[in-house]
Amino acid sequence: MAIYRSVCPLDCPDTCGLLVEINRGRVQKVSGDPEHPYTRGFICAKMRHYPELIHSRERILTPLKRSGPKGSGLFTPISWMEALATIAGRWQEIIDRYGPEAILPYSYAGVMGLLQRNAGHAFFHRLGASELQRTICSPAAEAGWQQVLGQTWGTDPETLVDADLVIIWGMNPASTSIHFLSLVQKARRQGARLIVIDAYRTRTAALADTVVLVRPGSDAALALGVMQVLVTEDLVDSGFIAAHVSGYKELCTKVLPAYTPERVAALTGVPTETITALARAYGQARAPFIRIGHGFSRHRQGGMAARLIASLPALVGAYGKAGGGALQSSGTGSAIKLDGLIRPDLRQRPVRAINMVRLGRALTDALDPPVMGLYVYHGNPATVAPDQNRVLAGLRREELFTVVHERFLTDTALYADIILPAAFSVEQEDLYRSYGQYYLQHSPAILPPAGEAKSNWQTFCLLAQAMGFTEDIFQRSEAEMFALLLRGIPLEQRERQALQAGRPVKLEPPAGYATPSGRIELMAAGAGTLDYQVQEDAGLVERYPFYLLTAPAHFALNSNYGQMTALREREGGPHIILNPADCQFKGLTEGALAEVFNERGSCLLRVKESHDVPRGIAVAPGVWWCQHSPGGRNINSVVGDTLTDLGGGSTFYDHRVEIRPL
Repeated sequence: MAIYRSVCPLDCPDTCGLLVEINRGRVQKVSGDPEHPYTRGFICAKMRHYPELIHSRERILTPLKRSGPKGSGLFTPISWMEALATIAGRWQEIIDRYGPEAILPYSYAGVMGLLQRNAGHAFFHRLGASELQRTICSPAAEAGWQQVLGQTWGTDPETLVDADLVIIWGMNPASTSIHFLSLVQKARRQGARLIVIDAYRTRTAALADTVVLVRPGSDAALALGVMQVLVTEDLVDSGFIAAHVSGYKELCTKVLPAYTPERVAALTGVPTETITALARAYGQARAPFIRIGHGFSRHRQGGMAARLIASLPALVGAYGKAGGGALQSSGTGSAIKLDGLIRPDLRQRPVRAINMVRLGRALTDALDPPVMGLYVYHGNPATVAPDQNRVLAGLRREELFTVVHERFLTDTALYADIILPAAFSVEQEDLYRSYGQYYLQHSPAILPPAGEAKSNWQTFCLLAQAMGFTEDIFQRSEAEMFALLLRGIPLEQRERQALQAGRPVKLEPPAGYATPSGRIELMAAGAGTLDYQVQEDAGLVERYPFYLLTAPAHFALNSNYGQMTALREREGGPHIILNPADCQFKGLTEGALAEVFNERGSCLLRVKESHDVPRGIAVAPGVWWCQHSPGGRNINSVVGDTLTDLGGGSTFYDHRVEIRPL
């Protein structure tokens, strides 16, 4: 038995340090590393099942070639040599006829390591393929933050234990960030108060001292209402504002007068007295901390909401107080130089950009040139992308040559012409940073890849060779690329040695505020007017009376772990949660299938009743594989591809549906 340090590769802000027990070439157990300063030895219920995935009998272990209709799941094993020759030959045909922009890569967050996640960028730059704008998750929240604070790092979450008030806004860390929640609980034991702001009562809300339920999509209005009370009741920190904030007077004179508690109550559904009490609690706190989630940012005005919430700590001086401030993302990405890995210099000319949120349009619209080749790696768009029916229609195109680098026969892999077997994190080398804390960690390859599986980096080097690319970067090993990444990080020698040994190393944030002015910019030039606009269409509300929230599942992460029967059962299968009064009104029965539909499509979900969900709201947890969903469609069949106001992000939380019994 041998025990190795590793890192959780999944799309989670905690980025857990792991201990992996190996016996006779198999992973026997995955547990938390007690010496990791942030994750401190415990992991989520999902990651405990990692060994079962690594050694699953359903794992793809050899290249496969389609031998039946697209979507049928019929494939024949082939060699890597044949697979590479087929891919290179088809791509060259596409390039010769349509040009390289007819080839589109698609990837996102199936693995979060810096090397493997970004492994394809240099290759596709060299190929001249269309650029994928990777915007499906959090760009609106990030853009909103940056309009106020630029590249300033978020407040270190480890400091929140010194806060006396913690506000969790639009996030459910009981399911999505358990180590952050443990710090909140420590702060509470030391006397801090916890306020949760969300659209329904989540697992996290059950732990709060106060829960504020806001009408979906109106978070920007609530933030403006809190600001108005702070200013009118003189609960602001004038000294901090004078020293570090720009745009305060303009905010007070041109924006806030319109957002009285009475008007905001009408916009948000939050009672006037609750708005006032929330503002007073925040303004009177010694060191308040806000955790800014992504939920509300997946709305047409999501960027505006994030911008306003990020501005709140500036008004009360919380950014300058120990334990106070706000965290949207750690910001540690700015400390790591990736140009040597992604090699933008290899692009010979400008290429078109395609937003991944609108993959369905890209695959079905009459583009010039059309998308004729699709390469999917560490992603599963057939399951997770919005506008699902159009995405699937595109994937069914016989003339679309699709290659999927995968470990399992996912919904997307079913439509592949060629499947390449992919490695797990314990079978490849990588360097991990977190978007929810400040630590870096190296994760070595501690097992050889199973079967003929290969990492992203190894695969792109082979594809480069097949395409005749001779640049030096495509000849380098993962170890060489890790060393290259390491050289670009400002660390002391002892820290580099610790990283090499697999131990976490904490990054230090730059001093000051990383904005053009060096100040927090409430009304930055070119950032647009601060406001909240009601965008509801009365006719649409009448046709589709339920506001849909596609919340994260507790026992899955995006489409990860969707192949595990035990976790699907623990989650309760594909379901929708409704208020009992709505169920009675619509004739919906607990446990029975119901059709959820709108003008885009429909899916079948089992009904669950809960008073945690306000009337008029429908909560659909999880991104279930279509092949495990009744009727072969999941909730993304009713989700559209409208973009957010900032960042070009997805609007998963901005759709309406009707629900009827079967």
